[in-house]
Amino acid sequence: MPNRIVLVLFTVIIAGVKYHIWTEGCQMNAADSLRVAAALEKLGYSASLRAEESDVVVLNTCVVRQSAEDKAIGRLTSLKALKMKNPNLVLNLMGCLVGIRGAAEMKERYPYVDVFSQPSDPHPLIDFLSGLTRQQVLDRERQIEDILDADFAYTLPDSRKGRMVSALLPVVFGCSHACAYCVIPLRRGQEISRPPQEVLADARSLAAQGVKEITLLGQIIDRYGLDLPGTPSLSSLLRDLNRIDSLERIRFLTSHPNWMSEELLDAVDELPKVMPHFELPIQAGDDAVLRNMRRGYSVEQFLRIVEKIRARFSTVSIATDLIVGFPGESEAQFEHSVEALKALRPDMTHVARYSPRPGTLSARTMADDVPDEEKMRRFRVIEDLQERITSEINQAYLGTKVPVLFEEKNKGRWRGRTSTNKLVFAESAQDLRGQVRDAAITWTGPWSMIAVV
Repeated sequence: MPNRIVLVLFTVIIAGVKYHIWTEGCQMNAADSLRVAAALEKLGYSASLRAEESDVVVLNTCVVRQSAEDKAIGRLTSLKALKMKNPNLVLNLMGCLVGIRGAAEMKERYPYVDVFSQPSDPHPLIDFLSGLTRQQVLDRERQIEDILDADFAYTLPDSRKGRMVSALLPVVFGCSHACAYCVIPLRRGQEISRPPQEVLADARSLAAQGVKEITLLGQIIDRYGLDLPGTPSLSSLLRDLNRIDSLERIRFLTSHPNWMSEELLDAVDELPKVMPHFELPIQAGDDAVLRNMRRGYSVEQFLRIVEKIRARFSTVSIATDLIVGFPGESEAQFEHSVEALKALRPDMTHVARYSPRPGTLSARTMADDVPDEEKMRRFRVIEDLQERITSEINQAYLGTKVPVLFEEKNKGRWRGRTSTNKLVFAESAQDLRGQVRDAAITWTGPWSMIAVV
């Protein structure tokens, strides 16, 4: 698998060397960066908050929107002077800006970068720092397969062991659905599910390191196992994970309406550790726009699925994604999205302004004809609507007691989340890290709540 880190026979300890990782984008990138950090610490590096003080700088990049790509390129360009000043500095460009085929092109554009890594693959950097060729690594990997299987499940950086309560766990890499606007299949490749034994080993390893909650990641998480004949479904994987004693909570994202099965709903309903929270993107509230996006469902079908979920669970939260300003989206079609959100009443909407991405169907065949000012206006309309909806939903928590898993102390208050993924702050002199405590909600706002423990 591309995420396996091979360090057994060539680990070296170097005193005083530091690394800095800059991460942009999705939860998958955050999980990838954590693995890179753990690998670098096994080589003797320690973390630094400043690139200027580091010996290795990793830029883990996102290109899902033009703004994210521009930010990554700006950060990379700003590091050129640092590299010229310190030629021994190792620069590693990683993630979707490189993609699955882009290393040669990136090397031409940025010759001062030392290492180029595909998404979810720390091998190029580790091989470079270890002074080994890829063939040498493969030869050694074959010799130490048993050691790898026993000792190299998901290892956290030393600074996070015993302190990290919630961890992200990738289980599906890439995507094969190819929505018209989405660059992920082009940059991360086709959908690949990780074998269940690897996922379970990682989960057990995380739990042994103090993690109490895991979130399974996949571009379409509900499709887990469909690409591997004989592999258990996501619901079966959740049942196996539910048996890990020291884990308290399990989440998963992102779902797709076309693969939201009764079997999966049964698992969420029956398994006490699986949280009743669904990340289910609608992307548009107009059927013609959805067809142009190649989403594969209608607004009515989407709302029926949500209705089924809400009828099934007495306590549940639903987050969604929505794109405004997709090519050809008229004012009337945008208003359909507004009305769909009013009917849906999601706990959260991740709203984005459409941005054409090179190579996608929409960029090749559709004119980006909604002006930027109009995209921003529509963005603000959705933001304001969602703030009102979330405020009303959260107000129902006022005066109730809910179990909260506390993760860390932030500005003197403990920070945690409910089973429905609501952010809660509480003051306490006790050490609440990693504990699930009943919290009495005393104040609610649109984005967080305050409680007494």
